[in-house]
Amino acid sequence: MIKWAILVLYLLLMVAIGVYCNRKTKNVSDFVLGGRSIGPWFSAFAFGTSYFSAVVFIGYAGQFGWLYGISAFWIGIGNAVIGSLLAWLVLGRRTRIMTKYLDATTMPEYFERRYNSKGLKIAASLIVFLFLIPYTASVYNGLSRLFESSLGIPYIYCIIIMAVFTAIYVIAGGFHATALNDFVQGIIMILGISAVVFTVVSKAGGFSTAMQNLGAVADDKGMTGTLNTLFGPQPGNLLGVVILTSLGTWGLPQMVQKFYAISDENAIKRGTIISTVFAFIVAGGSYFHGGFGRLFATADPADTGKALINVINGKLEFDAIVPAMLEHNLPEILLGLIVVLVLAASMSTLSSLVMTSSSTLTLDLIKPAMSKNKEFGEKQQVTTMRIFIAVFLFVSVLMAAHKNAYITTLMSISWGALSGSFLAPFMYGLFSKKITPAAVWACFGFAVCFTLIHTGLFLFGWFPELTAKVASLPIPFTLTSPLNAGAFCMLFSLILCPLVSCFTKLKDKERVDKVFECYK
Repeated sequence: MIKWAILVLYLLLMVAIGVYCNRKTKNVSDFVLGGRSIGPWFSAFAFGTSYFSAVVFIGYAGQFGWLYGISAFWIGIGNAVIGSLLAWLVLGRRTRIMTKYLDATTMPEYFERRYNSKGLKIAASLIVFLFLIPYTASVYNGLSRLFESSLGIPYIYCIIIMAVFTAIYVIAGGFHATALNDFVQGIIMILGISAVVFTVVSKAGGFSTAMQNLGAVADDKGMTGTLNTLFGPQPGNLLGVVILTSLGTWGLPQMVQKFYAISDENAIKRGTIISTVFAFIVAGGSYFHGGFGRLFATADPADTGKALINVINGKLEFDAIVPAMLEHNLPEILLGLIVVLVLAASMSTLSSLVMTSSSTLTLDLIKPAMSKNKEFGEKQQVTTMRIFIAVFLFVSVLMAAHKNAYITTLMSISWGALSGSFLAPFMYGLFSKKITPAAVWACFGFAVCFTLIHTGLFLFGWFPELTAKVASLPIPFTLTSPLNAGAFCMLFSLILCPLVSCFTKLKDKERVDKVFECYK
């Protein structure tokens, strides 16, 4: 009853915020960017809560805490330093200034107006819509597993409930509702993760005892004394996860768009500090407590009453680690808070994803087509975005209903394709006049093709013999993992973009010079 009461109160609060913010949503700019008037606290919390969801708290913390032990904490540090601090320092100010000058409200619009290419806008829009769906499914997956274990709600009903409530407040209030909800959700996340870390360490006998006991546990290769070390048993693969989850935010449209909406440059400076501290607490705390996951496992996986994990059809259920870990070690009221924590984190990320997808389709694809035939005014555009929010949620629910896919795999596919496509041309486009449209096309083509081929080749086992041979090689970092493949996509694009620009011509130098006058 305690868990249900906390959950119902939270959901009612989210709906109330959506209804309240509906009054402030009068045009497209209000609905998509909050009128570009969002302050530092709301901007920083919107960035952080969109960054961290059930994907991190349930999927990543569980799987990588199990594989890498306490060294998984490096992922949280990377998220705070690279994914938050450097992202704000490098991209924040220039993104706000240039997108305002170009009057761009979405990332595809930025590519069209920065590189003077309608084709790039259409291609970017399709990439956003296609590859945000698996990320959305991963968010559903993580939340639903916790709800299923702690509240006994069937998986499919969890997904539907989450989609309905997210749709209500996002459709009603747009970006204003999302930003205000993100602030509330961020506070819940900070309190919740702090309580979880304290409880888990206490249950493990204190930090020193927990570290000592963790060193006595064997890793996946049967070796002891590795899970409590600084870099863990697999430093190469750990680095791949750090790159994917940290550098990836620089090219994700739902993250970068937070910089479009900031009110002024002073807000950017304060937002940088707030966002970094938030990331260190939430991401650092998630991976830290996940690192002790093996201490709570029992030797007998058939003991479902006490076992932390289960082996189902010979497959280790990584996504079940954190839910079982919390269910068997937290008091009822704290578990209720954690349920709301994960719901808050997930709904904030989900709202950001559906806002990004619906605005991209409406403003970058539907609006240009409709404007040729008849007037497609502000009211019609907002209505269309609201419809697409519902459609996007429905499609992602259908995909999330396939429960067998790992959370980390779904997110890796999404982040690899999106950041591999957008990171380099977006970032370089803010700083350099020499980047050509051909280089942007090269990044789009490489990231999408590489991700699709890798997904088919390795994930679905089209060539199982090749997969087995590559996986058996004695090297610390292989592209058989979707995580490492996603990280490779991002890093390679940083080389590919300037390289192609060196061998292609910039046709409209005067127009580019005029664009960069915005910084003066």
